[in-house]
Amino acid sequence: MELKIRLSRLGGLLLAAHLFCPPAPAAGYVMQLAHLRAAVPQSEDEAPTYVHSEREVPPARRAIDTVEFLDDNNPDRNRLQRIDEATRHLPYDANGFPDWMKALNTGLIKPRASLNGKDKMEVLDLDIVMRNTKEMPFVKFPHRSHTEWLACANCHPDPFPTKAGASQIRMVNIFRGQFCGKCHDRVAFVTFFSCDRCHSQPQNPPKAPPP
Repeated sequence: MELKIRLSRLGGLLLAAHLFCPPAPAAGYVMQLAHLRAAVPQSEDEAPTYVHSEREVPPARRAIDTVEFLDDNNPDRNRLQRIDEATRHLPYDANGFPDWMKALNTGLIKPRASLNGKDKMEVLDLDIVMRNTKEMPFVKFPHRSHTEWLACANCHPDPFPTKAGASQIRMVNIFRGQFCGKCHDRVAFVTFFSCDRCHSQPQNPPKAPPP
C-alpha cells in the first residue's frame, strides 16, 4: 500500500529538494527524486508510532518547530497535513526527525528512479574521505546512500566539480545553504545537531594491538 502524503511540511521539504538541487545539464541524466512508498500497516494497531510526547521532544526538533513557515492568513492552512502525522510510522533519529536512511534500509520507503518505477537507480558504492577538517574528525562522504535517492547530475558538476580538491567547502557555506547545505538542514538531517554523522573518521585511529 502506498503512503499518500498530502502537501505538507514534508511535501515542502521534498519540493525543496527540487528547488535546491536542480539537475545539472549533463548528458544522459535526469532529475531523480525519491518517490516515497511506505509499508503502511493495515490497521493502526499493527505498527508502533514514533511520535514523541511533549517532554521527549529533542532540542533540535523543538527549536525548528518553533519557526513557522506557513501563512496564518491562508484559509487552507489547516488542511495541510502535519509532518508528524505523515511520518508517524517511520523511525526517528536522535534529533526527533525521520531517519530516512533507516527507513530506506528497512524497506519502509522505496525510492524510485522514475514515476512509472521502470527505471533503475544508478547506485555508486564509493566512499570519499575529506581530510581538510582542522581539529575535527575527517568527513566520510558515502556515495551509495546518496545515489540510492538521487542521480549524479543533482550534485555534479554543480555544486561539486568532478575533480578532487576542486570544492573549497566550509561549514559557514553549508549553513548558508551552499554545497551540502543545499539539501542538508532542508531535506536531510539537521547538520548543526549531527556533527558526528559526517565527521565520522578519527584523524588518529587507534592502532591495532600486535598479534
